[in-house]
Amino acid sequence: DDMLHVFVYNDSENRPVATTETPYAVVGDFALMRVNQVNQVGAFLDWGLVNKELLVPFREQRVRMQAGRSYIVYVYIDDATKRIVASAKLNKFLDNKMPRFYHRQKVDVLVVQRTELGYKVIVDNLFWGLLYSNEIYGDINIGDRRTGFIKQVRDDGKIDVTLEKIEKVRVDDLGEVIENYLKKHGGEMTLNDKSDPKDIMDTFNCSKKDFKKALGLLYKQKKVTLGETTKLVK
Repeated sequence: DDMLHVFVYNDSENRPVATTETPYAVVGDFALMRVNQVNQVGAFLDWGLVNKELLVPFREQRVRMQAGRSYIVYVYIDDATKRIVASAKLNKFLDNKMPRFYHRQKVDVLVVQRTELGYKVIVDNLFWGLLYSNEIYGDINIGDRRTGFIKQVRDDGKIDVTLEKIEKVRVDDLGEVIENYLKKHGGEMTLNDKSDPKDIMDTFNCSKKDFKKALGLLYKQKKVTLGETTKLVK
């Protein structure tokens, strides 16, 4: 038997309607959606369905929403009307308990807001997290969904995440990798302890911090000289 997957919602007359279209988000999801129109009831979002927009009542707007702009919202069933609606007041839908993640755990990340330090993100649809600017390589936009990794859960419950897979790299192993790289490239490279973290990541797939530690160890072992370039001691 062929199965058909449908999405069911109530229309304006409160009648159930089934569609084979897929909405941008279902109940329990956070997502970035664009406002199609605003009227006396609230803001109506493009939900990805041809005949149905998603209402954000005025009481669920953090700032007054404007047509044509996009906002991160949470989709839920309103207790009073039993209809699917959305809210931009995200805090009340996130968990304020202490997160139980472990270091390097793989998580889903939704990019929500630019901050001074980087980007505020929602981790696994449950918690606020922070993605630091200096650890972002390539383009990133509000509403992007990425795979992230837990760097740490701080004492205050705040979560630091990274988009790079965190591999346990031993400094002496990395030193050997750098040494072999130098041997293959005529004993010299432009990368040094002042190089751009992205260039270091692209070449050695490690953080600048680990690179500097490994370079420092090679220098102590008198295997390299450090300057404008890094040179292998012959």
